[in-house]
Parts: sequence; structure tokens; C-alpha cells
Amino acid sequence: MILLPMLSFGQEAFIRGTITNGVTNQPVSGTSIQVLGGGAGVVSDSLGNYSLRLRPGNYTLMFSKVGFKTVSLADIQIGTVKPTIMDVAMEQIVASLNEVKILGSRRLNKTMESPLSLRSIGVSEIKRNPGGNRDISKVIQSLPGVSSPVSFRNDIIIRGGAPNENRFYLDGVEIPNINHFATQGSSGGPVGLINVDFIKEVNFYSGAFPANRGNTLSSVFEFNQKDGRADRLGATLSVGSSDFSATIEGPLGKRTTYLASYRYSYLQGLFKLLKLPFLPSYQDFQFKIKTKLSNKDEVTFIGLGAIDRFKLNLSADSTEENQYTLATIPVNTQNSYTVGATYKHFRPKGFILFVASRSYLNNNAVKYKDNQESMGRILDYTSAEAENKLRLESTSQQGLYRVNFGAGGEAAHYSTNTFNLLPYGNQIYNSTINFFKYNVFGQVSRPFFNNLLSLSFGLRADANNLSSDMNDLSRTISPRLSASLNLSERLSLNFNTGIYYQLPAYTVLGYRDSLNTLVNRNVNYIQNKQLVLGMEYNLPSTRFTIEGFYKYYSHYPIIKTLNDSIPLANLGADFGVVGNNPVVGESHGRSYGLEFFAQQKLTNGFYGIFALTLYKSEFQNKNGAYVQSSWNNRYILSLTGGKLLKSNWEVGAKLRLTGGSPYTPYDQSLSSLKTNFNIYPRGIPAYNLLNTQVPALFYQLDARVDKKYYFKHYAFNFYFDMQNVTGYKYNRQPVIVPVRDPSGNVMDAPGDASKIQTKFLAQKGGNIQPTLGLIFEF
Repeated sequence: MILLPMLSFGQEAFIRGTITNGVTNQPVSGTSIQVLGGGAGVVSDSLGNYSLRLRPGNYTLMFSKVGFKTVSLADIQIGTVKPTIMDVAMEQIVASLNEVKILGSRRLNKTMESPLSLRSIGVSEIKRNPGGNRDISKVIQSLPGVSSPVSFRNDIIIRGGAPNENRFYLDGVEIPNINHFATQGSSGGPVGLINVDFIKEVNFYSGAFPANRGNTLSSVFEFNQKDGRADRLGATLSVGSSDFSATIEGPLGKRTTYLASYRYSYLQGLFKLLKLPFLPSYQDFQFKIKTKLSNKDEVTFIGLGAIDRFKLNLSADSTEENQYTLATIPVNTQNSYTVGATYKHFRPKGFILFVASRSYLNNNAVKYKDNQESMGRILDYTSAEAENKLRLESTSQQGLYRVNFGAGGEAAHYSTNTFNLLPYGNQIYNSTINFFKYNVFGQVSRPFFNNLLSLSFGLRADANNLSSDMNDLSRTISPRLSASLNLSERLSLNFNTGIYYQLPAYTVLGYRDSLNTLVNRNVNYIQNKQLVLGMEYNLPSTRFTIEGFYKYYSHYPIIKTLNDSIPLANLGADFGVVGNNPVVGESHGRSYGLEFFAQQKLTNGFYGIFALTLYKSEFQNKNGAYVQSSWNNRYILSLTGGKLLKSNWEVGAKLRLTGGSPYTPYDQSLSSLKTNFNIYPRGIPAYNLLNTQVPALFYQLDARVDKKYYFKHYAFNFYFDMQNVTGYKYNRQPVIVPVRDPSGNVMDAPGDASKIQTKFLAQKGGNIQPTLGLIFEF
């Protein structure tokens, strides 16, 4: 450690890339590339290429040329192991060439289609995020409108919507879930799936969704991956507290590059040593291969997969908390993958994109009474989902108009073999459904008055042949309108409204009753009407926004569960399966609030994010009255900041503060009945008191320290990441557990042999979680 700083002194690094027209892919020569705060600068050559030699570190680059919108890329990390490749697609300004002053030209990631509710996260921000531990699902919690359960899950809750209302795209290929141990019918899980070493940038839409992105109500995430290095073989090895990962990259020829990674978790052994009641383990793989067939044609292949295993540790310490966990969670296995290919052909005025992909999930869960096979099964669940998708779209610049249109089709398969003993009616059925989904979409955008005003109008429709009602595009016509008015060079007023639709989960569509009837065949697409109005103020590397939003839900299924009924919108942030119940009605919901956001991109070694959301989320209960939803935290505050110090040291901290998540209390009398407890050893919710209980606020302070060492052909990054630095303990919903005698036997309720004696067990969360890691790159 003493010698490393001397060995790394004086190293040099390179950044290079190609500047192209983002619509036609033609090189843009004569582009000025300036290093802000550093004085260095170059001009792109006749082929759009540029190259800069700098010392290792983080930089902000400005790309500018008359006739194109200026692009500012902040916090680009440059090292010595390999040249940093930063290709830039510039947007041409279609207006009078007599006007060379372009208002708002330094806006940070803003489009005519989505002039608001669009945030961007760079790879450096993801890697260094305090408490994020290189997990993208945790990093995005720093953004406005984003909350998650206070447990160790990564469910993403956007502006009061349920966690299954989000969609994810990896290089334009849709992926169903971005976490290990996914909840079928919803989303989320404890560990992120995407390898951060692949990521170039993440774009997050919390509204104003482009028309080519459908089947979503709350958000769209676009994960843009970098290309593999074209000069030689390279690798990155990472070791943390929970897993080990290896990434390799390099050329496969003059026009082809690749990236591939594998990650292995050793949590199972660690948890066993700590005598915890559950033993999770996971593995994942990821790859990208890109071939430039010519200057006009390129093909990309991507893949992402996971192998997840969840076992019980019957030798765990015999605490009441551990006994409850062992009594309620099953042994679980999951296998999932997505593979896809994209083909892009550039034309004189635009490009055509063709996307083909396949996604697959296999989910198994088994539970025996008292965890003894001789006592018989209470749960034996097997299910599979498969999606084969095609999408064709065209993007072009026709004079002042930018036009995008296309269509998509998808063959969907869902099957299940369900054996689940439950109070008030068992779920024992087999089901298989195969159907075809299709959609059409288009969007037209145009600037007016020399870019003072821009308008964008989109239209989309989705349908499928599972039922006659849903096999009608006219029932899901989804218009959307965006507008942006530049009040000055720095200040703009932005607006969006739209109607969006989402198909209920396969677990809902494929449910069958004891007569093998497909009960939920005639459910509707869930509808969401949105209205967003905001203002934005921009400095070269700083952005301030305020947005007000209103979301109104219709046709949200009400499901029958445990002899009662609740809106499906209140479920999803737990392990297992969501939605495999009969639909008995529909409900309405609404979420509305204000978001305040300030972002300082890396400048003079400092970066920071301030995000505050004040909102209310509520849905109708079975009686039609509005009650707060399970996601109604009411306020979300996130403060993230850091400083790059001398000698490649870096420190950062993140504070998250939210209101407590409402929950439904348990009915102790029903839960104590032996007929219920013997097959369902947990509390039965009192749904007549839906979400009436609210715990105290939650907060967590995370911190991180990084130290980097650069050498000519390799580099080290040591980091120490600590979640919940203050050790704050927060209250979780208390659970119902049986009262036992000194021998461990469950006691009968006094005077009532039909019931067991029960009590409420308080649950606390908030352990300190330190992580010491090493990243080695060569």
C-alpha cells in the first residue's frame, strides 16, 4: 500500500470516440470537444473521430458545433488500463441557419418526446453511490419520486404506483425483471441482476413515456450498455462481502467486440456461519456482442440470466424471530434469462430498428408442515413464463418533423402446477395459456419559433387474443402530448399528459378454479391517466426542477384472497407469487404530489443530488371508499453527495428519509384458529382495516470511501461501503406467533381448545451492513 502511490505517479490516460448525427449516423466533423475546468480541447476530424490525452481522473466534456445541440457529458472516469471510449450522437437543430444562438442548448438529457420526468444516471454515479454497493436497483432510490420497502428488497415504487408498474429495457431489449429472487406477478428482489461494469448510462422515465414504450403505468428504465474494447483483451475482477464477479471484454475481429461476465454469491455459506434461518445463493451471467457490418448496418446480441436458490437453515438459533421465519417461508428455486438481438440500418434521413428477444422464468417453491416431509405438503408450486417478442420501428427527420413509428408482436406462454393449502379454500389447479399480443405506435415531434417551443404527440394501442374484449386495439388507444416552452436560455416550462395501459400479470390471467375454468379471462387492461407540469432551470452542470403530477387509475383488479377482497394494487412487495387469485371486481386509484430535484454534476471534485417528493397515493377498497395505498409514504427525501480528493481518494454519503409504509393489521382471533394456523402459520389480515396502520418514519445514512491506484496496464479500486451508519432501528409490522411452553410446544388458548394461544411479536429493522471490496482491472 505504501509503494502503490509511487508506482502510479505520473500515469497518463486517453479518451477517444466518434461524433455522429444521432439520426443518420453520419460523422460530424469540426466538433469542438472541450474539457471543462481543464483547458484542454480538440476538434473532431473529417470522420468525426477525436482523441484526448489526460491524467487519470474524472472529467466533464462539452461537445459543440453550429447546427447541433451542445452536449455536456459530466463525470467521465478515465483510467490507464484502456482508452475510455465515449461516442457521442448529436442532435441536429432543424431551424434557420441564420439563428446561431440556440436557447436551452445545455440542457441535461431532455428530449421533445419527454421534456420532463426524465432523469439520467452515469456509470460513475452508479459505481460510487453510497450504500448502493454497485447495485443499480439501490442507486435509483436517490432519484425523485422513487421509494422502496424498508426491508432488504429492491422493489421500485414510483410516484405511489405498485412495484409491478415498471418496465426495463437493456439496449432496447425488454427484460422482465432486474433483480434476483423475483416475486412472480410483481417485481423486485434483494439483489440487483445487471452488472454495473456493462453500463454506460441509465435513463429513467417517471412519466411522459415515449409511444414506443408500452405496458407500463409508473416508469420506464433504459439501460444503455457500453461496447467491449476493440484493441485487446481486458478484464475486471470484483470481490465484495456477498459475491465475486469477473468481466472480460475484447475484439472478435475488426468490426466485432464483446463483453461477458459471471457472478457467484457466497451468501449461503456466510449466512450459515451466522446461523441465520435462510440461506440464499445466486449466480448470474451477462453478455453483449456488437458487430458493425458497415457504416450503415450494425447488429447487437445481448443476454442476461440468473440462477437463484433459497434454502432453510433448520439449525439456526431458536429465537422467536427465526422460528417465525422457518415456519412461513418455503424452499425456492428460480431460473431466468433474456436473450435478444437488435439490427439497426441507417438511411439518409434516419434509421430502422428491428428487435427480437426471448425471456423465460421458471419458479418453484415447496413447503412442508413444520418443515418435515412426513407431515405433508402445504405448498408445492411450479410455474413457467416465456415471451418471444418482435419489434420494428422507424425513426427519421423529415424537415422540421422527427417521426417515430412501428409495431410489435409477442407470443406469450404461462403455465403452472399449483398446490397451496389455504384457509377458506385451497388453490389446487393446473393451468396453461398461450396467446399473442400485438401493438402499433407512432410519435411526431416538431420545434417552433426557432426552438422556443417544441411539441410532441404520440399514439399507441395494445391488444391480445386471449379474449374478445382485449382483442381490440380501439379499446386501448393511448394518446400522449408533450410541450416545452423556453422562457429564457436557462429556464423552461414543461408539460405532458397521456393515457397509458398495462396488461395484468400472467398469474392473474392464468388463474383457474377447481372446475378448471379460466376465471379471469375477461379482465381489462389497467388504465392510467397522467398529467405532469413542471419548470426547469439549468446551469452548465447544475439542474433544478419542480414538477407536479396527477395519476388516475381505472380497471385495477380487485382479487379475492383469504375470504376477503382487496385491490391488487396493494400487493407486490413480498416474496412468493402475486395475483394467482380470482378477480371479483375493479377499483379506481389516484396518486398526486410535488417533486423537487436539484442535481450537481461533478464540478471541481464535488457532486450532489437533492430529491424531495411530497405525495398521496390511495385506492378504493371493496366498498368503493378511497383509502391510502400500501405505497403511500407521503414524503420521500434523498440527499446524496460526495467529494473527489487528492491522490484518487473519494468520499460520499447518502441520507434517505421516508414516511412509514401503511399496512393492514392482523386479525388475531382468525389467525388463532387451529384450522387456519395448522396450514397457514402466520397472521390473517383484517382487510376491513386495509392500510389503517402507519409506522414511524424511516431514515438511513450510508457512507462510502474509495481509493484508486492507476498503473499502465492495470488498476486497483479499494472501497469501504457502510449502510445505516447510525444503526437506526425502525419498526416493522408486528407478526403473530404462537405462545409456547418451556418445552417448545404450542399452547392452547385458555378456555378454547379450537384455538392456539398467540401473541404479537415486534419486528425491528436496521442492521449496520459494512462491505469491504476490491476491484482489479487489467
